[in-house]
Amino acid sequence: MPETESSTRVIPATGLMPRHVAIIMDGNGRWAQKRLLPRVAGHRRGAEVVRRVLVACRERGIRHLTLFAFSSENWRRPPAEVSLLMKLFRGMLEGEVARMHEAGIRFRVIGDLSRFDEGMVQLIHNAEQLTAANTVLTLSIAANYGGRWDILQAVRRLAQERPDRIATLDETDLAPYLALADAPEPDLFIRTGGEQRVSNFLLWQLAYTEYFFTDVLWPEFDARTLDLAIASYQQRERRFGRTSEQLRAGEATRRDAAGQ
Repeated sequence: MPETESSTRVIPATGLMPRHVAIIMDGNGRWAQKRLLPRVAGHRRGAEVVRRVLVACRERGIRHLTLFAFSSENWRRPPAEVSLLMKLFRGMLEGEVARMHEAGIRFRVIGDLSRFDEGMVQLIHNAEQLTAANTVLTLSIAANYGGRWDILQAVRRLAQERPDRIATLDETDLAPYLALADAPEPDLFIRTGGEQRVSNFLLWQLAYTEYFFTDVLWPEFDARTLDLAIASYQQRERRFGRTSEQLRAGEATRRDAAGQ
């Protein structure tokens, strides 16, 4: 299926390995506090984990990884913590993008860039341009992102560019304007840190995604935890509105066709 199509309109092709994994990286502060360290130490450790998870996803053939780095609500955090998060983000843009490019990873940022300073925005654009042609894996960093913002900005852009479609708007009209328009919808959503909510993350795109919640704090997340999430995903029956009987009948038909 074309990557921009919706799972509520067509039945996507699925396999044992998820094509697209989306992660809320939660628990940095609690990891630090458990060790009597300042919260900033947890964020620094969490930033290091991203590199390992990228490698693990690439080794497993996952083609898209979307990480929730900074939500539109995170500006409410203490100014010192927000400042550190911005410094870590800038450090990644300055120090990690070249390595990603060498590994064939495409890098992009989804979110409202208007609150970032001009230097940060230029670093983002430079990184996206440098890695635009890479095809091994696409890393999307959600920064100053919110699921409701994503839907609203898509509606606004559609209204501006195609006002004739507003009265008869449907999913196929709106989908190209969403932040992840050129990626398949996530097959697997992971949230670390023990919380069990989506926190305004990819509200449109997670409609038929399989969820995996773990108590593991993000700084402790590793390839083994990723494999546990994938193993859980592989046990799910992805019906997309159909019955189990329909799935079994469809599988029998495919086996018969393959036997011929």
